[in-house]
Amino acid sequence: MEAQDLKKVGLKATLPRIRILQILEDSDQKHMSAEDVYKALMDAGEEVGLATIYRVLTQFEAAGLVMRHHFDSGHSVFEVNEGEHHDHMICAETGKVIEFQNEQIEKLQHEIADKHGYELVDHSLVLYVKPKKKK
Repeated sequence: MEAQDLKKVGLKATLPRIRILQILEDSDQKHMSAEDVYKALMDAGEEVGLATIYRVLTQFEAAGLVMRHHFDSGHSVFEVNEGEHHDHMICAETGKVIEFQNEQIEKLQHEIADKHGYELVDHSLVLYVKPKKKK
């Protein structure tokens, strides 16, 4: 995404917004907390306050540029909204986030909602896992 993408969603292309979006897009870490973004900006020599980062991430979420997740770690993490749905597994030992897609799970969720007289409009599935013990 670039400055014109910010303008398309109604946000001015300010330097902090551009840099925060670049950090989210370029990081090897796909799920970043506001603190992670802050550290990455500091490491890059950028002077952006944590309050500004929280405000910008909230604006990005409202504009649909990022998605916010509340995993059991107690804090929010953000990922760039690439338009494709996926679910998550969280390793209970390391905190590693694994993304996955499964058509059977997706179909089953729609069937369950339908069985109860509802139409599924959105969902969030997070599986908490741990490595299998070696035998």
